[in-house]
Amino acid sequence: MQGKKVYQEQLFNSFQLSERVPASNFYRRLKEALNLDFLYDLTRGFYGSSGQKSIDPVVFFKLCLVGYLENIISDRKLIEHCSMRLDILYFIGYDIDEELPWHSTISRTRQLFPEDVFESVFTKVFSLCVEAGMVSGHTQAIDSAPVKANASMDTLALKVPEEELESHLRRVRHISEMDKDQPLRKSKGDKSDKGQRSITANEQELQAISSRNKRWSKDQDQRPGSGNKGSKYTSNKTHYSPTDPDARISVKPGKARKLNYLSQLSVDTGHHVITDIRAYHADGKDNQQLPDIVKRVKRRLWQQGLVWENCVADTGYSSGENYAFLEAQGLKSFIPAHGTFKGGPDGFRYVEDQDHYLCPQGKIIPFTKEFNDYRTGTRKKEYRCRKHVCIDCPIRSSCLGKSAQEKKFSVTYYRAEYQRNIARVESPQGRYMKGKRQSTVEPVFGTLTQFVGLRKVNTIGLRQANKCMQLSAIAYNLKKYLKFTQNRVKSGAGMFALFLKFTITLNQEYTSILKTVHFANLQRV
Repeated sequence: MQGKKVYQEQLFNSFQLSERVPASNFYRRLKEALNLDFLYDLTRGFYGSSGQKSIDPVVFFKLCLVGYLENIISDRKLIEHCSMRLDILYFIGYDIDEELPWHSTISRTRQLFPEDVFESVFTKVFSLCVEAGMVSGHTQAIDSAPVKANASMDTLALKVPEEELESHLRRVRHISEMDKDQPLRKSKGDKSDKGQRSITANEQELQAISSRNKRWSKDQDQRPGSGNKGSKYTSNKTHYSPTDPDARISVKPGKARKLNYLSQLSVDTGHHVITDIRAYHADGKDNQQLPDIVKRVKRRLWQQGLVWENCVADTGYSSGENYAFLEAQGLKSFIPAHGTFKGGPDGFRYVEDQDHYLCPQGKIIPFTKEFNDYRTGTRKKEYRCRKHVCIDCPIRSSCLGKSAQEKKFSVTYYRAEYQRNIARVESPQGRYMKGKRQSTVEPVFGTLTQFVGLRKVNTIGLRQANKCMQLSAIAYNLKKYLKFTQNRVKSGAGMFALFLKFTITLNQEYTSILKTVHFANLQRV
């Protein structure tokens, strides 16, 4: 007989989420593993003592984590998604008839809490991974990737010289006697300050940018999409984003220019657990940010009782200052040097104990001074040979050229650090570390951007972008942690531990019984 289901809502119904969510469900296991009660004491100072109760801080962080676990960027879509999932409602502690917080409450609370609170949650999850044996600590792979900012290239505005900006403000706005430094009215959509709107390029750079635009206009203006600002040459020194002044223009080879933030990531090579993540301006260089990254990672590993030995990164982090810094920190660097590095001119031999060079003719080129290169700001050493030494040299013309009277060249101050690092990189261990870096940190970035909600930040400002990256890393580590613990139980490791504990206890009880019986027999005798 054919069945036909007729739905009729019941006035009263007995329903418990705990009975409907199976024990193997991801969010049920996450609820049992993750305890965020420490947030109540940590965030108490950010709430007032009167008025209506705001959102529970534990609920807030759980909702944020769900967004990144489900790869949902929009807060509005997050609330809609959570209301339709029984397991998520059970995870955040809401019943099916309870109304979830508004999406605007999530945004305001995210802005309210400082970065330290988000980092505390990250450290809590990281400690769970350490306790589970997922973090070795001895080798860390570091890399960076751009993350799309919450701003469009179409909103770019042109910077003007500071003097011109000031005169413009005085011309178009009335400034009172009590408020001379600031205009009375600001553009509603412009979140930048005067410093961010002021041009930073010098006259030579401006001329170079102008010539590029003229050269490109001949063949670019006729192409589809040439009217878009992204197709024109733009620079952080000449343009800024009124929507998000902290976002910077960056480009990867073969891709269009975008407003991005730079995500610096450190990953443990043991089980690919993220040990550190932070947002930086996209126009910064990797080698300038490495010391800050190393200090944070080393401190976090030390707090967990782990020792860091090897630092693995790509060529973008290469510099003599970084090699010296890592050695001072007791770390071995496996960072390939730039192809431009030379330990001195070709054919010249360096004598380390006397700090001078020998030319192909055996003449001494002594050390003269130390200086900072005005172009790069790097520390260098100058070596110069006197005029009378080179005057009768048979290779003078090929060595000095037409106008030079004496041999003079500069070498990086950190030549020894470069040489030691290059030797490590070219060793068998260095080749192994290169493959280890590629298989460790690069897949993690792919997972974060494609599956854990980091393809774009949904906030404005550098600090808010850092919170997004922290939440994404927390979600990633939680996925790794639950998968690791589940596989360990399935593999029998957990059962073996229980069996071993039971066997030891049984042996102890058996030994105690034997001792009792033996003592009783002695008393009878």
